[in-house]
Amino acid sequence: MSEQARRVSTAGLYVPLLLGAVVTVTLGVYGSVHTPTGIAVNVAGFSSPQTVKVWLATGAALLALVQLVSALSMWGKLGSPPSWIGGLHRWSGRFAFLLTVPVAVHCLYALGFATYDTRTLAHSLFGCFFFGAFTVKMLSLPKRGLPGWTLPLLGGAVFTALIGLWLTSSFWYFTTIGVNL
Repeated sequence: MSEQARRVSTAGLYVPLLLGAVVTVTLGVYGSVHTPTGIAVNVAGFSSPQTVKVWLATGAALLALVQLVSALSMWGKLGSPPSWIGGLHRWSGRFAFLLTVPVAVHCLYALGFATYDTRTLAHSLFGCFFFGAFTVKMLSLPKRGLPGWTLPLLGGAVFTALIGLWLTSSFWYFTTIGVNL
């Protein structure tokens, strides 16, 4: 591929990258300037809003693992992919994202952008980055002619951010407070 053709094919990423950056920065700024309310999302059957977040995030992380395995299969890294793998990949991604929304609402509205220690700062940064990276990936999906590395890189960024979020929240909770509902 010529240098000019390569530049034209990557130019399709400019708008998604810009919008993803706007989402990332907007969430960070909102979380920083918004006065945390302490009011949280709660679901019947859980002992606290924190356990709701822990388990929703764990569900999202498990679905992210399904995303990773199904993506590897679709890209032929695990042999010949079954015909249903694309549907599994799309639906597991949709459900994973849906599980993150109430967690993000709680984190941003009730807690804000936290910088109490290294873990909470990393968690806040991963959260903002996750939604920005997700935005870039979703806006890049319908674009044709992008380089072959684009979707694996974007999917890897979304996966890494979500697992980083899980490690700095749910895993920390399970290892510090314990596993409970």
